[in-house]
Amino acid sequence: MSKTEDFLSKEEEQEIIEAIRLAELNTSGEIRVHLEKTANGDATPRALELFHTLKMDNTKRKNGVLIYVAVADKTFVIYGDEGINNLVENDFWDCTKDLMQSHFKKGEFKKGLVEGILRSGDRLKKYFPYTDDDTNELSNEISKG
Repeated sequence: MSKTEDFLSKEEEQEIIEAIRLAELNTSGEIRVHLEKTANGDATPRALELFHTLKMDNTKRKNGVLIYVAVADKTFVIYGDEGINNLVENDFWDCTKDLMQSHFKKGEFKKGLVEGILRSGDRLKKYFPYTDDDTNELSNEISKG
């Protein structure tokens, strides 16, 4: 098995999917998690590539968020679509990254992802509150490469 497959148990994956569902109850924003072994270089361009591959740039309000983790590289990126980035301050994701990184350094990967997802949903509700006519535009499943 690759390190990506060993990164989270099936139970942990389900907890992360549930965290996405809960976070999206606060916001019309769409949150996804993608795991892969390596970014083969700088993780940011790879996250952007996957953002488009996963069609996360097709949300109505341009408010998709990808949490990308390159397991073997021990790196991650939080990538928000232009609808988010046009409204929020430049350091908007910093507190979420710091929270996740503090758990990752302790080997608490599931906890870091869950807390990062929930924090993302909470922070996004200010700019993209949940509305009664909101639909789940993107899958909550964890994608893997």
